[in-house]
Amino acid sequence: MINSNKMFFLFIVFFSTLISISSNSWLGCWIGLEINLLGFIPLMSSPMNLLNSEASLKYFLTQSIASINFLFTIMLNFLFINFYYNDFFSILINSTMLIKMGSAPFHFWFPNIMEGLSWFNSFILMSWQKITPMILLSYCLNFYYLIFIMMLNVIIGVIGSFNQTSLRKLLAFSSINNLGWMISALLISENLWMIYFLFYSFFLFISCFLFYMTNIFYINQLFNFNFNFLMKFSILLNFLSLGGLPPFMGFLPKWLVINFLLINKFIIISFIFCMTSLIMLFIYIRIIYSSFMFYFFKLKWFKMFLKNNLIKLTFFFNMISLMGLILSTFFFDLFL
Repeated sequence: MINSNKMFFLFIVFFSTLISISSNSWLGCWIGLEINLLGFIPLMSSPMNLLNSEASLKYFLTQSIASINFLFTIMLNFLFINFYYNDFFSILINSTMLIKMGSAPFHFWFPNIMEGLSWFNSFILMSWQKITPMILLSYCLNFYYLIFIMMLNVIIGVIGSFNQTSLRKLLAFSSINNLGWMISALLISENLWMIYFLFYSFFLFISCFLFYMTNIFYINQLFNFNFNFLMKFSILLNFLSLGGLPPFMGFLPKWLVINFLLINKFIIISFIFCMTSLIMLFIYIRIIYSSFMFYFFKLKWFKMFLKNNLIKLTFFFNMISLMGLILSTFFFDLFL
């Protein structure tokens, strides 16, 4: 999945995140973000693939603009001590972090870059690269600004998912949609954000791992399956978990967020979140229905043989996903 000569850059990406989140000054956070950028670009770029090189250049330009904005805001804070307590400072910091993580309305670079990445790099970009901006966002929250941003995220994530033929772009818009949920979890509690992020990263890892093993990048490739039915069932079951359908594990973190929103009397926001989740489920179910209808469409020159260990692993993933209803019932009193 990753070459041994790029393992060094992977460690840089991981440790730069720790530098940023453990720093006690904004300048230290900025240094950690810059080290993260310099570590992730060699992971993305490949001389054998022009799309990877194009994606790494776009990523570098976007992140550099966000870093310049961040440094400018830090310098303003140093020049004007009382500026820290202004809403303007918090909006500047929040906007910079939203650009860094690819949130709406600064999301235009995110799906384009995702299209040029491998599944491993896509997973890193959609999960690990969001940790530092989200934690820095929690240091300086502007409540009303972020409420508008999280509603914009869930709506744009749904609108962008329509008529997508690329699975990487579909997961990119799904990530934007889930980012709205994560921001709302962050406004409620950092522990709730951590629970949501861990669940989301787990299901995202399953999706990227299965797509990597089957070498699938586009939706029409789902129709040409000619191997074990359990593998196909796993991929499509994981779509339902990502959408947050109630019997599955992906429902638990969304249920917790909706529960806390209703406790705090955010009725309209809860309604928008639920409706956008239903539309996302409609998009996923439409893909699932089509691919199951075309299950018997087989090509003689399209053969794929998978090892028994991989089939057992997919069965294990299915069991974890299906345990969601039991776990959510068990932890209901604990979280309330």
